[in-house]
Amino acid sequence: MQTPSPVASTRMREVLGHFATGIVVVTAAGPAGPVGFTCQSFASLSLDPPLVSFSPARTSSTWPVIRAIGRFGINVLAEDQEPVSAAFARSGTDKFAGIAWRPSANGAPVLDGVCAWLDCTLWNEYDGGDHTIALGHVHDLAADPSRSPLLYHRGSYGIG
Repeated sequence: MQTPSPVASTRMREVLGHFATGIVVVTAAGPAGPVGFTCQSFASLSLDPPLVSFSPARTSSTWPVIRAIGRFGINVLAEDQEPVSAAFARSGTDKFAGIAWRPSANGAPVLDGVCAWLDCTLWNEYDGGDHTIALGHVHDLAADPSRSPLLYHRGSYGIG
Protein backbone atom coordinates (compact mmCIF):
# COMPACT_ATOMS: atom_id res chain seq x y z
CA MET A 1 0.00 0.00 0.00
CA GLN A 2 1.35 3.38 -1.00
CA THR A 3 1.67 6.11 1.65
CA PRO A 4 -0.21 9.23 0.54
CA SER A 5 1.84 12.35 -0.04
CA PRO A 6 1.33 15.22 2.36
CA VAL A 7 -1.10 17.88 1.15
CA ALA A 8 0.48 21.31 0.74
CA SER A 9 -1.31 24.09 2.61
CA THR A 10 -1.42 26.23 -0.56
CA ARG A 11 -3.16 23.41 -2.46
CA MET A 12 -5.58 22.83 0.42
CA ARG A 13 -6.47 26.53 0.49
CA GLU A 14 -6.91 26.61 -3.31
CA VAL A 15 -9.18 23.57 -3.51
CA LEU A 16 -11.28 24.31 -0.42
CA GLY A 17 -11.67 27.89 -1.62
CA HIS A 18 -14.30 26.49 -3.99
CA PHE A 19 -16.58 26.07 -0.99
CA ALA A 20 -18.29 29.38 -0.24
CA THR A 21 -18.43 30.40 3.41
CA GLY A 22 -20.09 33.16 5.34
CA ILE A 23 -18.11 35.63 7.40
CA VAL A 24 -18.74 36.19 11.10
CA VAL A 25 -17.24 38.44 13.73
CA VAL A 26 -16.88 36.86 17.16
CA THR A 27 -17.20 39.52 19.89
CA ALA A 28 -17.08 39.81 23.67
CA ALA A 29 -17.10 42.46 26.38
CA GLY A 30 -13.45 42.42 27.46
CA PRO A 31 -12.01 43.81 30.70
CA ALA A 32 -10.51 46.76 28.78
CA GLY A 33 -13.42 47.19 26.38
CA PRO A 34 -15.02 45.21 23.55
CA VAL A 35 -12.92 42.69 21.61
CA GLY A 36 -13.53 40.70 18.46
CA PHE A 37 -12.11 38.93 15.43
CA THR A 38 -13.20 37.91 11.93
CA CYS A 39 -13.80 34.21 11.32
CA GLN A 40 -14.97 32.29 8.26
CA SER A 41 -15.00 28.82 9.82
CA PHE A 42 -18.44 28.97 11.43
CA ALA A 43 -21.23 26.39 11.34
CA SER A 44 -24.40 25.29 13.05
CA LEU A 45 -23.62 22.10 14.95
CA SER A 46 -26.60 20.90 17.02
CA LEU A 47 -30.23 21.79 17.62
CA ASP A 48 -30.51 19.93 20.93
CA PRO A 49 -28.63 21.34 22.71
CA PRO A 50 -28.31 24.45 20.52
CA LEU A 51 -24.61 24.52 19.56
CA VAL A 52 -22.50 26.29 16.96
CA SER A 53 -18.84 25.85 16.07
CA PHE A 54 -16.11 28.19 14.89
CA SER A 55 -12.36 27.85 14.65
CA PRO A 56 -10.03 30.68 15.68
CA ALA A 57 -6.40 30.42 14.60
CA ARG A 58 -3.96 29.34 17.30
CA THR A 59 -2.07 32.58 16.56
CA SER A 60 -5.09 34.70 17.53
CA SER A 61 -4.38 37.11 20.37
CA THR A 62 -8.11 37.85 20.75
CA TRP A 63 -9.43 34.30 21.21
CA PRO A 64 -7.62 33.74 24.56
CA VAL A 65 -9.29 36.92 25.90
CA ILE A 66 -12.73 35.78 24.72
CA ARG A 67 -12.13 32.23 26.03
CA ALA A 68 -11.33 33.62 29.49
CA ILE A 69 -14.57 35.66 29.47
CA GLY A 70 -16.58 32.57 28.49
CA ARG A 71 -19.42 34.58 26.88
CA PHE A 72 -19.40 35.85 23.31
CA GLY A 73 -21.49 36.91 20.37
CA ILE A 74 -21.42 35.65 16.80
CA ASN A 75 -22.26 38.35 14.27
CA VAL A 76 -23.11 37.07 10.76
CA LEU A 77 -21.96 39.87 8.48
CA ALA A 78 -24.21 41.22 5.74
CA GLU A 79 -23.10 41.55 2.12
CA ASP A 80 -22.28 45.27 2.47
CA GLN A 81 -20.04 44.74 5.52
CA GLU A 82 -16.71 43.95 3.83
CA PRO A 83 -15.11 46.89 5.68
CA VAL A 84 -16.27 45.43 9.00
CA SER A 85 -14.74 42.06 8.09
CA ALA A 86 -11.45 43.76 7.19
CA ALA A 87 -11.42 45.87 10.36
CA PHE A 88 -11.85 42.88 12.66
CA ALA A 89 -9.24 40.85 10.74
CA ARG A 90 -6.49 43.36 11.61
CA SER A 91 -4.26 43.09 14.66
CA GLY A 92 -3.10 45.96 16.81
CA THR A 93 -5.90 48.38 15.92
CA ASP A 94 -9.09 49.58 17.61
CA LYS A 95 -11.37 47.19 15.76
CA PHE A 96 -14.50 48.90 17.12
CA ALA A 97 -13.52 52.39 15.88
CA GLY A 98 -16.49 53.69 13.88
CA ILE A 99 -18.48 50.46 14.40
CA ALA A 100 -21.92 50.90 15.96
CA TRP A 101 -23.06 48.13 18.29
CA ARG A 102 -25.28 47.32 21.25
CA PRO A 103 -24.72 44.81 24.06
CA SER A 104 -26.54 41.47 24.05
CA ALA A 105 -28.16 40.16 27.23
CA ASN A 106 -24.76 38.63 28.13
CA GLY A 107 -22.95 41.87 27.24
CA ALA A 108 -21.39 40.70 23.96
CA PRO A 109 -21.36 43.35 21.22
CA VAL A 110 -24.05 42.87 18.56
CA LEU A 111 -22.84 44.82 15.53
CA ASP A 112 -25.31 47.09 13.74
CA GLY A 113 -26.42 45.93 10.30
CA VAL A 114 -25.58 42.23 10.62
CA CYS A 115 -27.94 39.76 9.01
CA ALA A 116 -27.98 37.55 12.13
CA TRP A 117 -26.48 37.33 15.60
CA LEU A 118 -26.15 34.71 18.32
CA ASP A 119 -25.45 35.13 22.04
CA CYS A 120 -23.36 32.22 23.35
CA THR A 121 -21.33 30.77 26.17
CA LEU A 122 -18.31 28.57 25.62
CA TRP A 123 -19.39 24.90 25.61
CA ASN A 124 -16.06 23.22 24.84
CA GLU A 125 -12.85 23.39 22.81
CA TYR A 126 -10.92 20.84 20.79
CA ASP A 127 -7.57 20.65 19.05
CA GLY A 128 -7.89 21.51 15.38
CA GLY A 129 -4.29 21.57 14.20
CA ASP A 130 -3.33 25.19 13.57
CA HIS A 131 -6.79 26.23 14.80
CA THR A 132 -8.90 25.63 17.90
CA ILE A 133 -12.39 24.20 17.37
CA ALA A 134 -14.64 26.14 19.73
CA LEU A 135 -18.22 25.18 20.48
CA GLY A 136 -20.71 27.76 21.66
CA HIS A 137 -23.97 27.07 23.48
CA VAL A 138 -26.58 29.44 22.02
CA HIS A 139 -28.75 31.33 24.54
CA ASP A 140 -30.35 33.91 22.25
CA LEU A 141 -30.35 34.73 18.55
CA ALA A 142 -32.10 36.78 15.90
CA ALA A 143 -31.95 37.45 12.16
CA ASP A 144 -32.92 40.20 9.76
CA PRO A 145 -34.44 38.38 6.75
CA SER A 146 -34.10 41.52 4.62
CA ARG A 147 -30.26 41.27 4.79
CA SER A 148 -28.14 38.88 2.69
CA PRO A 149 -24.88 37.43 4.04
CA LEU A 150 -21.34 38.39 3.14
CA LEU A 151 -19.80 35.40 1.34
CA TYR A 152 -16.18 34.42 0.82
CA HIS A 153 -15.27 32.27 -2.20
CA ARG A 154 -12.00 31.50 -4.01
CA GLY A 155 -10.01 33.99 -1.96
CA SER A 156 -12.31 36.99 -2.25
CA TYR A 157 -15.68 38.30 -1.16
CA GLY A 158 -18.76 37.35 -3.14
CA ILE A 159 -19.41 34.62 -5.65
CA GLY A 160 -17.93 34.92 -9.08
